[in-house]
Amino acid sequence: MRILAAVLLVAALVPAGPARAQVFGQYSGATVVPPNGHVFGAYLNVSEHAVGGLAQLRLSFYPNLDFGFHGGLSRLDPGPGAGTRTIVRLGSDLRWQINAPATGFPADLAVGASLGIETADRYKVITLGPSAVVSRTLGGADGGVSYIPYGGLALLFASRDAFGIEDSDISLPLRLGLEARLAPEFRLIAELQLYVADRYNDDIGFVTGVNLPF
Repeated sequence: MRILAAVLLVAALVPAGPARAQVFGQYSGATVVPPNGHVFGAYLNVSEHAVGGLAQLRLSFYPNLDFGFHGGLSRLDPGPGAGTRTIVRLGSDLRWQINAPATGFPADLAVGASLGIETADRYKVITLGPSAVVSRTLGGADGGVSYIPYGGLALLFASRDAFGIEDSDISLPLRLGLEARLAPEFRLIAELQLYVADRYNDDIGFVTGVNLPF
């Protein structure tokens, strides 16, 4: 719990930015959902200009491969000259776990691709691109509590039509997080998001929430 408390404290001390399904965030380590498994997730995104909620459903029908569907709402305050907007966010992603510690590499590794759409009155952003995440499971012996620190990097291409201006951009969001598996059916996550070379969002974002396997 000390590790989780440290992550939450660091995140609370820095300003936040809007969260961008794996387009909107990483939300977990590199271990994918097992075949015929399901995970429901609920997350809170907070930032200087936006606050919102997002839900996720992850499924798997094939070993080492899973996919997710994402949906939620965000309240965006773009600043002077544009009124506050309620943004509808929808997304989907696919992940392939290409490595696990059993193979000799000391961490889990997964790659994937994602697509996200954000839309409101006079506002639409379509974002897609590849991503990669690496993580390592700490603890968990004899079914006890385990902690999974993870880091993810994406290359996202965004097409934006907002407030009468059409534009496109490439960003490199870096996600640093921790998933605390407190019980088999309950996992708490905290994630810090750093937006590198991103003209649309603030520099820093924060997400917290839960993952609930069923």
